[in-house]
Amino acid sequence: MNIKSDKSKGYVRAEPVRQFGALCLRTMSDGPEVLLITTRETKRWMIPKGWPIRGLRPHKVAEREAWEEAGVIGKVSRKLFGRFRYSKILCNGLEVEPVVDVYLLKVRRRKKQFPEMTERNVAWMKPEEAARRVKNPELKKILLGVGS
Repeated sequence: MNIKSDKSKGYVRAEPVRQFGALCLRTMSDGPEVLLITTRETKRWMIPKGWPIRGLRPHKVAEREAWEEAGVIGKVSRKLFGRFRYSKILCNGLEVEPVVDVYLLKVRRRKKQFPEMTERNVAWMKPEEAARRVKNPELKKILLGVGS
């Protein structure tokens, strides 16, 4: 977490911890499907997401995370689709609550081999099923907004 101090005003303000995520979509004959992955440590269902990368705009970070974590290639939107928060314990034991900016990614194809393929499960499902599987209420709402 970044801490900014403003000595002229006499306070220390915590900047929100940011991440960027990809809501990966494909269109099937019976409607849209979204892609979920499992997290590495807890194996909870989630969307691909990651920390800011110097030199990359947020939507491009989301696109890269989708490739690394799920093997998807597609067109990512520059427009913010949604935002959610979740709790995360860092390797140093500090608990933070990142704000995840979510960008839609229309999937063109999915590769069988990708960087984190041995660390995660990947599954396509209808948005309603995805919303049932994720624990985070804010992410559930975003998933239910797909196709509406």
